[in-house]
Amino acid sequence: MTRKPVDTGSPDRLYTVTGGRSRADGFFDLVTLVVSECRPTPGMQSEHARTLELCEHPTAVVEIAAELKLPITVVRILLGDLLDMGRITARHPPPTRSAASLPDSDLLKEVLHGLRNL
Repeated sequence: MTRKPVDTGSPDRLYTVTGGRSRADGFFDLVTLVVSECRPTPGMQSEHARTLELCEHPTAVVEIAAELKLPITVVRILLGDLLDMGRITARHPPPTRSAASLPDSDLLKEVLHGLRNL
C-alpha cells in the first residue's frame, strides 16, 4: 500500500499565505497549546479564520498544522500574526521535572517508613 504524498501547497501559495515571510519568531513549539479569543471576522485570511475555528478548545501547534495541511513553519508564522492581533492565547506545557528537582530518595524512604509505622 503506497501512501499518497501530502500536498503542502505550491511555493507561490505559501509565499502568499505568509506575506513573504519565511521565519517564525520561535515562540511556538510543536506542543504549545493555542486557544482562540474570538470568532473569525469577514474578510479575514482563510488560514487565520480556519485556525481560529480549530482552536475553540486548546489545540497543539502540531495538530493545527496537520488540520491545515501546511508546513509547521508556515503555521508558526500564521499563529504569530494571530497572537500579535490578540486573537489567540498560547500556553506552553509545564516543563518536565529534572532528576535534580525531585525529592531525595532517602527522604522518600523515611516518609514511607513513617507512614507504615502509623
